[in-house]
Amino acid sequence: MTARTARRSAAFSRSVGIGAIAVTGALLLTACGDQTESAGAGDKTAKSDAPLFDKLPKKVQEAGVIKVGSDIAYAPVEFKDGGKTVGIDPDIAAAMGKQLGVEFQFNNGTFDGLLTSLRAKRYDMVMSAMSDTKDRQEGVDSETGKKVGEGVDFVDYFTAGVSIYTEKGNPKKIEDWDDLCGKKMVVQRGTVSHDLAKAQSKECEKDDKGKITVEAFDNDAEAQTRLRGGGAVAGSSDFPVAAYAVKTSGGGKDFELVGEQVEAGPYGIAVSKGNTELRDALKAALEAIIENGEYDKILKKWGVEDGAVTEVKINGGS
Repeated sequence: MTARTARRSAAFSRSVGIGAIAVTGALLLTACGDQTESAGAGDKTAKSDAPLFDKLPKKVQEAGVIKVGSDIAYAPVEFKDGGKTVGIDPDIAAAMGKQLGVEFQFNNGTFDGLLTSLRAKRYDMVMSAMSDTKDRQEGVDSETGKKVGEGVDFVDYFTAGVSIYTEKGNPKKIEDWDDLCGKKMVVQRGTVSHDLAKAQSKECEKDDKGKITVEAFDNDAEAQTRLRGGGAVAGSSDFPVAAYAVKTSGGGKDFELVGEQVEAGPYGIAVSKGNTELRDALKAALEAIIENGEYDKILKKWGVEDGAVTEVKINGGS
């Protein structure tokens, strides 16, 4: 069986030697409400010496900020450390902010509600380890195939696969997705892992092996707590997140990774379909930090160099 929709293949060795939870000098974090953090550099006027400032929509130039929707409970991609939002995504956003001359303001929300909030114009963009998929591009529910809202455009910035992790020692001898038939697993709601688990369960039933009981949570930390307490035999999440949990939970004594990564595909920054000016400005900023080396430094800091993209694509997911 090949495994935030189930459309990735086993191509990414998002091999994480997770770095220290530190913030680069480029990451400027300023409290903004109870659940809001700012990442980036920029003045609050409609003028800036930043090289790509003129590419931004006038409204964003005048605001001086780009409001980002994110599920800030997905270490090491984005998470809270000492009350501040840190991780791979905030660091990349901060580097892009230097190119654009504005701040990236991270706002916390549940993952499965981020695109709805984007459509409601609560955010300017979503950056939250979100897989770029055709369904999301078209505003289609991945399970039912029904239209659920306006689609989005993605600026692809990273590549990731999906992994299974179990209790340390793997007492149930789970090696791949087929081994989960007739058992219970935990995932974060609305993610690639969630969709994959539901699809695999149907295959299990078709083969008379018993369905997978899938327990979905608002965030990955809750899923890990459930598994840690013996409420399931396995969990699944993006490889960097699973690897980080294995490395850090209980000092490395709680979990272990099993099997191979599956369903590798791009993470994308989601922007409303009609917001092409912002989309193209983000693309230019990402290309700039790839060219100047800041992007590679950030990925190296977090030990995720294998997920680097060399070409910035719009809607490159399938």
